[in-house]
Amino acid sequence: MLKKSAVFIFTLFVSTNAYATHPLVTDDTGTQGKGKFQIEMNSEFASDNRDGGTEKEHSGEAAAALSWGIADNIDLVTALPEKWLSIKSNGITSQDARGIGDMTIEMKWRFFDDKTTGLSFALKPGITIPTGNAQKGLGSDLFQESLLLIATRAARLGAVHCNLGYSRIEKGDDNTRNHIWHGSIGTEINVTGDLRAVLNSGIETNDAKASKKHPAFLLGGVICAVAESLDLDFGLKYGLNEAETDTAFLAGLTARF
Repeated sequence: MLKKSAVFIFTLFVSTNAYATHPLVTDDTGTQGKGKFQIEMNSEFASDNRDGGTEKEHSGEAAAALSWGIADNIDLVTALPEKWLSIKSNGITSQDARGIGDMTIEMKWRFFDDKTTGLSFALKPGITIPTGNAQKGLGSDLFQESLLLIATRAARLGAVHCNLGYSRIEKGDDNTRNHIWHGSIGTEINVTGDLRAVLNSGIETNDAKASKKHPAFLLGGVICAVAESLDLDFGLKYGLNEAETDTAFLAGLTARF
């Protein structure tokens, strides 16, 4: 079974949310500001049925990410996930594992910011280090390099974010694609001063060469500011085709200082 690698190392040092503004998958151009920090504690609980429901997979992760503003428009992010995976075939457990996932390091550089129009652009390069156990399904056992182009248009009622990304996976075997593309769009709507509703959709190249279906998702959620520097968020993610995980519940906490 082929597993997607997690972009952890680059995210660990660069910022964007190898985890965007949780629960969004689409990243935004925002940075912390020079000398400021952000800590994120994010979790995901996923469920997927395959082969007509005869095989069921329950998986998830809890990740901690630290973002550091090394300049007003540049962030470094560091993060490392704890992952778990359980697979049952016809009611019999065939796989049950838990442990550290792949590590990612990234850097976000906002190179254009027009305060008048609210339009901004950023680049986020990254690298994934295979620190997870691939035999247990917790990692990819492959190095991965990535580059993400981010666009944000902010306005009084909310914001729209667009991502176009490319990843190159180190050659593993003839069954795995080495070039992965990602495209997504996310929106934030300011419901009240402390509450934002979010909607997100995206698609990514399937890393399995044998599949012509590429994972696509739809996500909805909320972000609540419980204090000036503390946010709580919740989201539900749905797979739009069989290549994507059926459902996932996301929850997170973000603190800035």
